[in-house]
Amino acid sequence: MAETALLTVLKILMTLICACWVSLWILKPTQMWTRRWKEAEDRFRPTVFGYYGLNFVVFTFPVIALAIVGSFYLNFQLRKPRRLRRKAFSGLSNPVVVNTLVGTLTALEILAASLFVLFLVWTFYARISNDLKKLTPAKSLKMKLWQLKYLRVATRFGLLAEACLALLLLPILRGLALFRLLGIQFEGSVRYHIWLGTAMIAFAFVHGASTLFIWGVSHHIQEEIGKWQRTGRVYLAGEITLVTGLVIWITALPQIRRKKFEIFYYTHHLYLVFLVFFLFHAGDRHFYMVFPGIFLFGIDKLLRLIQSRPETCILSAKIFPSKALELVLPKHPKLKYTPTSVIFVKIPSISKFQWHSFSITSSSSVDDHTMSLLIKCQGSWTSSLYNLINTELTSGSNKMKTIPIAVEGPYGPSSTDFLSYDSLLLIAGGVGITPFLSIMQEITSAWQSGNHIQYPTRIQLVFIAKSSQDICLLSSISHLILNQSAEQFHLKLKVFVTQEQQSGATVRELLNEFLQGETVNFGTDSSSFAIHGLESFLWMASIAGLSSIVFLAFLICFSHIFVPNQNTKASSKEKNPSWVADLIILSSFVIAIICSSLVALVVRWKKLNKETIQASEKHVKSWQPSSIEAGLGGALEKHEIHYTGRPNFQEILKKFPTETGGSDIGVLVCGPETMKESVALLCSQNSQCFKCGAEKKTSFTFHSLNFTL
Repeated sequence: MAETALLTVLKILMTLICACWVSLWILKPTQMWTRRWKEAEDRFRPTVFGYYGLNFVVFTFPVIALAIVGSFYLNFQLRKPRRLRRKAFSGLSNPVVVNTLVGTLTALEILAASLFVLFLVWTFYARISNDLKKLTPAKSLKMKLWQLKYLRVATRFGLLAEACLALLLLPILRGLALFRLLGIQFEGSVRYHIWLGTAMIAFAFVHGASTLFIWGVSHHIQEEIGKWQRTGRVYLAGEITLVTGLVIWITALPQIRRKKFEIFYYTHHLYLVFLVFFLFHAGDRHFYMVFPGIFLFGIDKLLRLIQSRPETCILSAKIFPSKALELVLPKHPKLKYTPTSVIFVKIPSISKFQWHSFSITSSSSVDDHTMSLLIKCQGSWTSSLYNLINTELTSGSNKMKTIPIAVEGPYGPSSTDFLSYDSLLLIAGGVGITPFLSIMQEITSAWQSGNHIQYPTRIQLVFIAKSSQDICLLSSISHLILNQSAEQFHLKLKVFVTQEQQSGATVRELLNEFLQGETVNFGTDSSSFAIHGLESFLWMASIAGLSSIVFLAFLICFSHIFVPNQNTKASSKEKNPSWVADLIILSSFVIAIICSSLVALVVRWKKLNKETIQASEKHVKSWQPSSIEAGLGGALEKHEIHYTGRPNFQEILKKFPTETGGSDIGVLVCGPETMKESVALLCSQNSQCFKCGAEKKTSFTFHSLNFTL
């Protein structure tokens, strides 16, 4: 009861913090707020706190506080007994709009996007209406009235880009993930980052291009374009910011990202240049509005870098005929993760800088000492990994040399509520099967331990593959497919092979032929460590709080030392160079990050000091042929294999309620976007349209899972 009350208090506190921060953004464009805020800054100037401390606490700290309180909430939520229950508004997560351009949109996403667009319209209207009321031509500028009006419009588009930048980095936080509080996984929230980035670049382009246009027609372009003025807006910094942003956005387009991943990966790190020059262009007061995301991203990146050090090693690898790999990595017994979790890995022998994410196919409820990844080797990086392991296999050595690997994560949903249905329909395309492998093993573990009351009793797995060889991707759950007892949940497998003619092969023959891969056991380094995962939520909250205190302390100290005039009202007549305040912010931030890094490193190394991995044969997975031969009776008869055709999802959805008898059905889809859109559209159209029996209606709830190669 005490923990429940505490969680309720934390929820209320998070709601209040979020409401206050949103209110600031709504009120900021008004004349009332501008007048009141100037008065507040004047009152705080003579104090130790200063106007800079006031700006940080009011505009920046609320989001940091939200991340801290949210970390406490998630920590206490994990301590509660796991109870699967449907959320009251789960129907709002069903797809409402299915479009090739924007993908699948739920009612909640449409509502959030509409409110954000409404806020942008309000900000633009409030600012531009005030500007035009008091706009008078300045003789020194030698501009016509329409040029001045257009210049003000261009300037206000910059504020819209600023609003997008304030939210841009929040969706891609991993450890301090605010979106996790909403039940949104990291892989799913990446598209919000893409939407915000695209909107930001569009507004910034209009802002920059229109300004250059006005300079050109008014013959000011030569004197303004290269100006790094002492105070006010630094135009040259703004131009560098815009060019850098365009390079990042262009190289992130799907056409480049998928074919030239290295270009996308390396140019994306230009965000450092973008943010620094944005600070010099916009000034410190505007920067405090966008600083929360930057601050949390910096801490999050720091914790991720420390967590991925030191490196561990691959225990074993299994090579399948379809150029797929199953990697087994050492895991600390206390590390627990939820199904569909992902980890980011880096193999220095392939690339010293590239990180790639993969779904974990094992369950921490089943294996305490190892975790598994299933990789379909299609891209350049994965093909290099395949060649590396295949070379070791063909070398003929009994004990292969160590392959160091850096691991970051795992990251996953905070709960397994998305499994709380009467029945589950799992639809996977190709390597999109990987998230479902962990789900199947988690449910099996729950049944074996007796904790299966709220898990689905009937599951249908629809697997679409290009060739019959891809059935090897089901290796880790082959024993579940073939060895089902009446006491366990009912699982039915439907395989659709789209690019092969009817071969007449049975399930037994395909499993026997393609599950027999070659296993490679690697050597282990005595200095390697098992994967411990992320630090606790309380630890991350402490680091965020410590960083905030250190930043604020150095911000106040540096400001009093280097900008003494800012502490008096007379400073309005004697302005200091604007770049001095910008450098103070950067310096304070760097020092805060360094101090937090030292603390995090000391704690991390103390924790790992005596915990090197002990890789024994019992901790290394190996494929057992006997599991395929066992239980071949009735288990095989109910599974289906279809050739030369894609599945009819309409027919599958129509038959599924009759086959399972469930009225509350969860539809989980992972694979190509076109397949997701097709299933989402059908779920949207058919939810509560199919009937089971006389009066019982069926409800389909759609969930889209993500995977990356």
